[in-house]
Parts: sequence; structure tokens; C-alpha cells
Amino acid sequence: MKPVLLIVDDEQDIRDMLSRHYRYLGYEVLTAENGIDALRKLASEHVNVVISDIKMPEMDGIQLLREIRGQYPMIHTIIVTGYVTQENVLTCMRVGADCCVFKPFDDLSELDGAVQRAVECIERWISTLHGLIEMKSKQGATVA
Repeated sequence: MKPVLLIVDDEQDIRDMLSRHYRYLGYEVLTAENGIDALRKLASEHVNVVISDIKMPEMDGIQLLREIRGQYPMIHTIIVTGYVTQENVLTCMRVGADCCVFKPFDDLSELDGAVQRAVECIERWISTLHGLIEMKSKQGATVA
């Protein structure tokens, strides 16, 4: 199963660049231009990791993060921002972002690392779930 990323940014160039980069690395990629568009995609698509900007029209990244935590708690969230303030970073941590990466991107290694950690965490949870299902099916066979 290919991990699915949702890239949320009001800047078309950033969405396109990140989309190309992560498709090249083997991810399935969806994009959205703001938080409202992102929530529509989350309601209809399976997504593992959201990479979202903070400053966007209609619904910003912090509001989106709050919605994701409330509605989709298993989705990992990575916030990217060009507005580096202590308040932004602390708010992202309080609301439950997995990571905060600052723009502009000199290279994508920090963001790549955050995505990789999120995907590894998801894979561990899936492996644990499969192990529990297998254990339960063996217990059911023993009882019968």
C-alpha cells in the first residue's frame, strides 16, 4: 500500500513542487489550496499524512489541524510555515501537529524526514493491528 499524502498550501508553486517530489519518491499525492478544500478531500479520500501551510485564506492550517485532530485523529500532520514565530510553533504543538517545518525550503530533507517518521509510525500501528487480529483468530480457533 502506497502512503497517501495530502499537501495543503495556497501557493500553487509549492503544491506542484511538493506533489512532484513526493510522487517521485513513490507516494500517492493529493493537493488542496486551503483548509476547507482539504476537509472535503479528507471526507472522500483515504489519507495517511497531511502537510499543511499555516497562512491560507478561508481556513488556515491551525484551524485545519484542529479539525483533523477532532475528526481524523489517526492522520499524521506536518505543518510548514514561512511565518516563524514562537506562537505559531507552540500553537502547532498544543493542537497536536507531529512536526513543524519552516519555509523557505533550502532542501527537502527535514520535510522528508518528518514524512518518513509519520509513515513508519503508521506502518508500526498497522503491523500491531494485524498481529492482534491474527492472535484473536488463533484464539477463536482454539476455543472452537
